[in-house]
Amino acid sequence: MKQRWWMLALIGLLIGLFFAFDLGRFLSLEALKASHEDLQQAYQEQPLMIIGIYSLTYIVMAALSLPGATIMTLAGGAIFGLWAGIPIVVISATIGATFAFWVSRYILRDTVQRRFGDRLATINAGLERDGAFYLFSLRLVPVFPFFLINLLMGLTTIRSSTFFWASLFGMVAGTSVYVNAGTQIAAITSLSGILSPALIGSFILLAIFPWLARWGTELVKTRRLYARWAWAKPAQFDRNLIVIGGGAAGLVTSYIAAVTRAKVTLVEGHKMGGDCLNYGCVPSKALIRSASFLKQAKNSAALGIANTDVDYNFADVMARVQRVVKAIEPHDSVERYTKLGVEVLTGEARITNPWSVEVNGQTLTTRAIVIATGASPAIPNIPGLETVNYYTSDTIWSLTERPERLVVLGGGPIGCELAQTFARLGCQVTQVEKFNLMMREDQDAVALVKTALQADDIRILTQTEALRCEKEADKQQLVVCNEQGQEEAIPFDALLCAVGRAPRTTGFGLEELDIPISSRRTVEVNEKLQTIYPNIYACGDVAGPFQFTHTAAHQAWYASVNALFGDFKRFKVDYSVIPWATFTDPEVARVGLSEEEAKTRNIAYEITRYNLDDLDRAIADEAAHGFVKVLTVPGKDRILGVTIVGEHASDLLAEFVLAMKHGLGLNKILGTIHTYPTWSEASKYAAGEWKRAHAPQRILDWVEKFHTKRRG
Repeated sequence: MKQRWWMLALIGLLIGLFFAFDLGRFLSLEALKASHEDLQQAYQEQPLMIIGIYSLTYIVMAALSLPGATIMTLAGGAIFGLWAGIPIVVISATIGATFAFWVSRYILRDTVQRRFGDRLATINAGLERDGAFYLFSLRLVPVFPFFLINLLMGLTTIRSSTFFWASLFGMVAGTSVYVNAGTQIAAITSLSGILSPALIGSFILLAIFPWLARWGTELVKTRRLYARWAWAKPAQFDRNLIVIGGGAAGLVTSYIAAVTRAKVTLVEGHKMGGDCLNYGCVPSKALIRSASFLKQAKNSAALGIANTDVDYNFADVMARVQRVVKAIEPHDSVERYTKLGVEVLTGEARITNPWSVEVNGQTLTTRAIVIATGASPAIPNIPGLETVNYYTSDTIWSLTERPERLVVLGGGPIGCELAQTFARLGCQVTQVEKFNLMMREDQDAVALVKTALQADDIRILTQTEALRCEKEADKQQLVVCNEQGQEEAIPFDALLCAVGRAPRTTGFGLEELDIPISSRRTVEVNEKLQTIYPNIYACGDVAGPFQFTHTAAHQAWYASVNALFGDFKRFKVDYSVIPWATFTDPEVARVGLSEEEAKTRNIAYEITRYNLDDLDRAIADEAAHGFVKVLTVPGKDRILGVTIVGEHASDLLAEFVLAMKHGLGLNKILGTIHTYPTWSEASKYAAGEWKRAHAPQRILDWVEKFHTKRRG
């Protein structure tokens, strides 16, 4: 930082000297005309020296962002002529611009990225992808101040090599005009006369050309893609939209289509409601509720109840889970969606061409297709796994007898939730994780969850790898290896594999259409959820990047609207405010940046923390543990991210999600009345902690003196 201040001071000194000695007087049109013949004579006598002096002068001026680039470019033509002047000026200007770019990057970029990194994320991503195009286009239009482009580009993450070469080629057109004008220096009476409106318009068209060319290339590529299917495109379509998959993404997509009076067909091959209803969110939360009651009964003394006698049957608990699923089923049923105007077909769907889907031997034609096939539990590649009694988050609900010993493989949200739940139901649980628990969350949040899991008698083995499964007669065991290289055999009655979920991408015809699959095993889509075929979309778990029911529904709006109305306007998916929660006890809920992410992305932040052991309602509920942690822009109340750990954390998060979505800061939350005594007051108190830390101390000192004086 000290070196940066010294460099900034040196640059300031040099710029100050430039203006103090009025060196700009040598960079006027009149001065150039007056010295034109002398400069040409000097060039004829000592060409290399004059080129060197000229280039060095131009480089220094550009590096320091001093005024006079136009005159220097004209001088290039006046001294060296057109064909020698163009390369000399372009190379000198590019080198100088690159120095200015480096200076800006060295002195300011880290500070700017730390302070505004969350807002610059989209710009950085765009420059990473299309930086050369953006810069090349800007350089082609000489009306943009080049010194400003240099400084602003230095604040971004664009590569130096990209900046240099895009600048070099981008400057050629505009430089050529000025160098050519310089060769006729005697006839120039005003700098403003060099660029006519027609010429400026030509440059703008020239700047647009690379983007038009790119768009044209993509158009040609797409037409070639469709050309192989030209024979299959029908003259008329049976439907406006076919949706493959009846989970959260597919249901919302088809619902929106029906509401807009489109003819839509939803195809589901198994159960309506998808994984969330049948195997994920709903059954897991139902089971968590039963297990939580057992835990509360066990800890009844904390509520002043000396003894509770609770007896339960594991099969009854699992039957209740299925009863809850059945109770919610009508919300996602065939009957409901048929009444809404959706044609629902049960069967296996296969895309046979960009406009046709085959279902149960029948071919359906459609203008657009949305792939919403979801994801299924990932099965780890462990030798011997197929020989033992293992379950996934899909099949664990078939249990009717409680396993005495359960091994949970995986330390993510699903693994942690189910490990704690089965431990509270009386299972002896061992949790094995190759890395660390809940790796997407901050360590202070994970520490509280880990303590709670251990309090429920769960044995947690992190940094431990599963090597193989072994079975002899009725004996089953998982052999693991810890970070010290020591092996251990863990006996079990049931093994739960909770190591993530894999998108369902096979069996739907994607291979035949050559629709690419990404490195994350999701269907490759653009920002508008289109595949390589503009009329075929994907959303939900199969498209990523998140595997949450609410993000699947969020994407579904974009997929449906873009598929139906994309000829007029297509929308980019907004991932700026995505909340999620892990339903352990305590819950962990988050939106926006975590502290670890802010550090990794070098984004400046302040932390405001409110501990829930101070909340009246939490104390009354015997749940006074956890915290609300808010990341804000330094010195401002704008929220960058929130992490909440504690009971009802997932519910408390909603207020912060609303605030972030609509640009409301902590001051607005503090100024909102919250009912007493409720858990929601935690949001207000967290905002109050921020306000207290940012109280105007100097003003308060004066106010104190004012009160003292008024007391006499």
